[in-house]
Amino acid sequence: MKIAISSQGPLPEDPFEKRFGRAPFFVIHDTETGSISSINNHQNLNALQGAGIQSAQNILNENVQVLITGHCGPKAWQLLSRAEIKVYCTEASSVKDALGLYLENKLKALDNADVESHWL
Repeated sequence: MKIAISSQGPLPEDPFEKRFGRAPFFVIHDTETGSISSINNHQNLNALQGAGIQSAQNILNENVQVLITGHCGPKAWQLLSRAEIKVYCTEASSVKDALGLYLENKLKALDNADVESHWL
């Protein structure tokens, strides 16, 4: 299973990013192989609109099954839920901490977007 975590940098030790659409990176952890990779999401940092949708598309392109982020808006949520990607929210301090909380079953899956459109 592949897990994407919104991040301020490309490494598990980097700070967790609470914004989904405008996260600078997504760190991808593959639970089957133990491999770690990252997606550079900088093209969405200053987007006037569509950052959540484009970020969701970036996640879909990686065949991710789980997303861990701080918040998820309605347009991104709709795309992610149609692709059957489970979204979990946390306020963890690092990517590694967020992943640990998920693996310990300490995060609850969202059943809908938790912020409005264009939330910063």
